[in-house]
Amino acid sequence: MPRFALKIDYDGGPFHGWQRQAGGQPSVQGAIEAALARLEPGEHTIAGAGRTDTGVHATGQVATVDLARDWDPFRLSEALNWHLKPLPVAILAATRVPGDFHARFSAVERRYLFRLVARRAPVTHDRGRVWQVLNPLDLGAMREGAAHLVGNHDFTTFRSSICQAKSPVKTLDEIAIDGFQVPGGTEYRFRLRARSFLHNQVRSIVGTLERVGAGSWAAADVKAALEARDRAACGPVCPPQGLYLTGVGYPADPFA
Repeated sequence: MPRFALKIDYDGGPFHGWQRQAGGQPSVQGAIEAALARLEPGEHTIAGAGRTDTGVHATGQVATVDLARDWDPFRLSEALNWHLKPLPVAILAATRVPGDFHARFSAVERRYLFRLVARRAPVTHDRGRVWQVLNPLDLGAMREGAAHLVGNHDFTTFRSSICQAKSPVKTLDEIAIDGFQVPGGTEYRFRLRARSFLHNQVRSIVGTLERVGAGSWAAADVKAALEARDRAACGPVCPPQGLYLTGVGYPADPFA
């Protein structure tokens, strides 16, 4: 059966996460599988590169699926987008891939963006797409705190208590934090890059760094929390709506 890779963009607000739900709640995976069933009747199972949580968005999720028909990739993406209407899910690209290519297991890198807006007035256009705090943050202090997390570490402090990963040890390749002015305040963008992440790792890190930026924690407190290897030492876990899966890396880009 021909195997295809799909590059997917979605607003996670209406969904109970990426993964198909046993109780029938709406999921991104379920929506795409339903659209596939309109093209080729029967059950379909797609494999995603990352299982984003409820409310988390994506601009570069990748999934693989085996189909009976050898579709023209452009026609496949167009047909899926037609059947996905009016849901906030879009197939940005489709491509034929080798049978041993897997969206999740072939990936060598995942990239996330977290958007945080500091302003007094409520957000309007970005409502549901950013985390809002009221007061400006210290960008330099957050960068100093983030530097303690880059590299290979035991991230027990920054993993969910229900995380199913076999090991808490991960290598965080990069945390870049930038700030720029927006109407009425400042937007801070956190970009994180690693081969893989633990459950809630990004939201735990950003929530902790926000405390540093707000002055409640010192930058050195991040190092102490990491070395504690204790979930109780973590700062608050920030809400999901500011988080985006922006890209998945492979040894060779299937969409190039």
